[in-house]
Amino acid sequence: MIVCIDSGNTRVKWAAHDGAGWLSPGAASHTDLAALAALPGTLPEPRLVMVANVAGAAAAAAIENALAGWRQRFAWVRSEAAACGVTNGYANPAALGVDRWCALVGARTLTAAACLVVGAGTATTVDSLDARGHFQGGLIVPGFDLMRMALARNTAGLPLADGNYTPLPATTEDAIFSGCLEAQLGAIERAFSRLAGEPGANCLIFGGAAPLLARHLTMPHRRVDGLVLEGLLAMARVRVNRS
Repeated sequence: MIVCIDSGNTRVKWAAHDGAGWLSPGAASHTDLAALAALPGTLPEPRLVMVANVAGAAAAAAIENALAGWRQRFAWVRSEAAACGVTNGYANPAALGVDRWCALVGARTLTAAACLVVGAGTATTVDSLDARGHFQGGLIVPGFDLMRMALARNTAGLPLADGNYTPLPATTEDAIFSGCLEAQLGAIERAFSRLAGEPGANCLIFGGAAPLLARHLTMPHRRVDGLVLEGLLAMARVRVNRS
């Protein structure tokens, strides 16, 4: 049994894998980890607890406290120069966000083709992985909701818009909603155009805003909601095989 935990900026997501499939998936805010703390009462002790944490030391301590009985099983994942068929093209490989790194590894387990890996969360990350498994680089832009909140917070006359998407908005709410959405889509589709010449190139997208963005993407794409967990699982299997 391997437990994988993705501690993001806004939420903690987790699931256990028993070798055949995912069990006991869950998600919670960083301030309420009761559901995570309940896992030891429903699952056998795991071989490893793999954690990707981008939310800082307080979040790490809260996760450890929630699973205190499994503390000796914890493995805190860091970005590396290479893992599981993926090479890290960052100027400083260790500086790449560990959630992005895990998502790239997860993507490589699902496709051997060139791939755009999009994490649509608090921030939107747009990472390019070529067919050799080389991470070429990527973009970080404010996420869809963060864009809307920035307009509401930093302008005198614009609301936190709950509008609708339309190509030619005729209300302020629709203009904000559509503008923020098209900014997201534009970043993704421009990045994908750099991979489009590679055979079978596709896009894997995950995160809270993925359902919204995926509805409007015009290039090949697939939602994989647990992509960070897939990457953690792949790296856990390597560790287990080495032990």
